[in-house]
Amino acid sequence: MIVHNMLEHRFVRNIPEELEPGVLYVSMEYGMVSHSCACGCGEEVTTPLTPTDWHLVYDGEAVTLNPSVGNWNLACRSHYVIRRGHVIEAGPWSEREVAAERARDRASKARYYGTADLPVEIAEQQEAVPAPAVGWFERLKRWLVG
Repeated sequence: MIVHNMLEHRFVRNIPEELEPGVLYVSMEYGMVSHSCACGCGEEVTTPLTPTDWHLVYDGEAVTLNPSVGNWNLACRSHYVIRRGHVIEAGPWSEREVAAERARDRASKARYYGTADLPVEIAEQQEAVPAPAVGWFERLKRWLVG
């Protein structure tokens, strides 16, 4: 369940040690975004801004962060999208879906950074599990919000 439905953005050089709930801290100098989990659990969530991780759009008024934030390593396992400062709850993922996404992420990094050929198990996992489908209601909600 999402407690913080809006995140106020603050551009900072350094991410503060204590994160204020409801605030999205953006450090362009260090290429990272941090915030206290939107579910209210208080855990720090850090999203690196790189060509293979998250990217940020600032339209002069609000911040959008893509792709979604999936806190699979936290007890809350919250999953949400940050679009123009609005936090939109997304559906939970199974362990299989999380494993497939991690494999896709490793493969993306390997391709981008030019590392050796992908291990067979990563290529197989990429083909085995398609990305989770987004239902019509979620697409409508995203369209209406942002």
